[in-house]
Amino acid sequence: MKKLFVVLLALALVVAFAACAPQGAGQPENNDAEQAENNESQVTEPTELIVFAAASMTETMDQIIEAYKAVEPHVHITATYDSSGTLKTQIEEGADCDLFISAAQKQMNQLDAAKGDDVNPDHLDFVLSDSRINLLENKVALVVPEGNPANIASFADIADCQMIALGNSDVPVGSYSLEILEYLGLNVADMEAKQQITYGTNVKEVTTQVSEGTVDCGIVYATDAFSAGLEVVDTATSDMCSQVIYPAAVLKASANPEAAQNFLDYLQSDEAAAIFQSVGFVMAE
Repeated sequence: MKKLFVVLLALALVVAFAACAPQGAGQPENNDAEQAENNESQVTEPTELIVFAAASMTETMDQIIEAYKAVEPHVHITATYDSSGTLKTQIEEGADCDLFISAAQKQMNQLDAAKGDDVNPDHLDFVLSDSRINLLENKVALVVPEGNPANIASFADIADCQMIALGNSDVPVGSYSLEILEYLGLNVADMEAKQQITYGTNVKEVTTQVSEGTVDCGIVYATDAFSAGLEVVDTATSDMCSQVIYPAAVLKASANPEAAQNFLDYLQSDEAAAIFQSVGFVMAE
């Protein structure tokens, strides 16, 4: 009986001790502050990317940026669209930019120190040459307003039109247009004197003039014609103007060069290619 009493007393003491012991004693501490720190370490810091792209890429690039959110949700991309010449000048003047996509080699060459004096006479050094690629190919097209009131059928009809819309000479599509006019034997100065030409500061302005019917025709990229729903009556051949290649490169001044390169890699993916090709772009080889 005495033994039983001792055992019961011991059990009572054990239970009492357990009830008085601090909760969680014997277990590793994991307070709220430590948990918050752990959670914070698992959250990826947001990354800001600034992309300068040729105006003719507006619709496709907007779609691709939206699609990229599912791939890299922490990356926020701001895109600026304009003529490649304007974007090149802004980069040269110190504008923040991580990735540049031009509608011609000329503007990219002028920023690339790896290129010679013939194309980069000012020895500008803004491009990470190892990142530079040829991304896309486009076509130059002759477009007309709805109903084609001037009955323009081909580039040969430009000489007889009352008004044609072209890009400025510092705009890639404008440079290609001048090549076509030269191929056709047309004198630009004479056409200007006769007020046959109106100019746009980028390809979207040319597209707008044609859409509004203020001109008989205009020379734009095939992709812009598609996006604007314009009728294409002729497409330039390889002997009429240079091949339309869109180079892309990460810039040396990029605040996030790794993220910029990742996005450039994504632009070459099958998913991005499908978006580009939906409006008529061809992936460059």
